[in-house]
Amino acid sequence: MPVIQIFGTVKCRDTRAAQRYFKERRVKFQFIDLNEKALSPGELNSVSRAAGIENLIDTEGKEYQQRNLKYQRYDIEQALLENPKLFRTPIVRCGPKATIGYQPEVWQQWLEAGT
Repeated sequence: MPVIQIFGTVKCRDTRAAQRYFKERRVKFQFIDLNEKALSPGELNSVSRAAGIENLIDTEGKEYQQRNLKYQRYDIEQALLENPKLFRTPIVRCGPKATIGYQPEVWQQWLEAGT
């Protein structure tokens, strides 16, 4: 089984719930804190292919509202690479597959399929 990667922040409730989900099932995962390390352009490309680039940006988040992005034209990919606080979390990757947000039903399917 490929390594599970969880991108999120320590303070995010859903990110902590995702970590707990995999710990309870004794599945090894790698946690990447978006406050310390952003997604690389390759990782962003992989996740956006799996989940859709428009789904990655947290339009309800504080950072989005502070930057007033609702009323601006901007390149989503560039904005996410420059400011990882704009990501909707958690982002959970398993090889080429990825989910955004807390989605235990999908993760369970991954574990059952062994991928």
